[in-house]
Amino acid sequence: MTETEIKTHENFTLPASLVTKIDVSRLVSEVERVDNEMTASAVRAKAGSGEQTQPMLSDQLSEFLHQNNLTLENSIERSNLIKELRLLKDKAPVLHMTFSVTADVESLQKLTDWVRTTVHPQAVIAVGLQPALVAGVYLRTPNHVHDLSVRGALQGRHGLLVEELESLRGSK
Repeated sequence: MTETEIKTHENFTLPASLVTKIDVSRLVSEVERVDNEMTASAVRAKAGSGEQTQPMLSDQLSEFLHQNNLTLENSIERSNLIKELRLLKDKAPVLHMTFSVTADVESLQKLTDWVRTTVHPQAVIAVGLQPALVAGVYLRTPNHVHDLSVRGALQGRHGLLVEELESLRGSK
């Protein structure tokens, strides 16, 4: 990568497997671990210990590097990547979503894809659990709270619901 092609946290493409801020934190930790291992390996090579091993990369890191056309071969590039990933972790927009049941991984990844396409390309989701929530989701952003639950949809429509139930009861 040349100096003019340096990627910043603002133009990283996040894979669907990076859903939460915790996933981004794990990515930062993994790049730091890989940097430490590669630096130690380079030092051992200079000292004459001919054994060099490539560090293991998680699927998330491999996918992230591939999508952003990045490599971990150069220590300067690794240092810049760590710095930019730390900034991304701190500045990525977070949508807090509260569900009534635990969301499965595939659903969260699809939801994250949709959020990154329509809201912000680097948005992450903070997932909450509220068993009292019958169906739907509470969505909280820094500026708004949206009640997208059945209770929220029915709120203020009690009279209409009673009328509909009475009309059904009368038709039998």
